[in-house]
Amino acid sequence: MKAHDTELHWRKAIASEGSNNCVESASRAGQALVRDTKDRDRGMLTFGSASWAAMTATLQG
Repeated sequence: MKAHDTELHWRKAIASEGSNNCVESASRAGQALVRDTKDRDRGMLTFGSASWAAMTATLQG
């Protein structure tokens, strides 16, 4: 699957609106996908949903 796949619903943080210095995330079948907003065709990182949830919970404090 390519990082620009139109079947995925990519989203980015509201705080980063108007900026290309961020990442976007999408989810599918127990996975969290992350890509660079500036270079969407470069690919994406894939994390297990539990790992992604733990990381985002830690960042949110």
